[in-house]
Amino acid sequence: MQGKNRQDIIVGAKVAVVLKEDQRSGKLTEGIVQDILTNSPNHPHGIKVRLSNGLVGRVKKIVSS
Repeated sequence: MQGKNRQDIIVGAKVAVVLKEDQRSGKLTEGIVQDILTNSPNHPHGIKVRLSNGLVGRVKKIVSS
């Protein structure tokens, strides 16, 4: 599942995000959603979230909910 719609992402879900510094390479980092930072219902580059380890990135894939 893609991470472009805010309604698809729930706190506690395991997701794969691309961090700001990894945008050029496209390297994905997996983690658990702690906060949803994007307020709009959708975003073309992915919903921005804060992971439980404090990293912030845009969701590219929802691994499990």
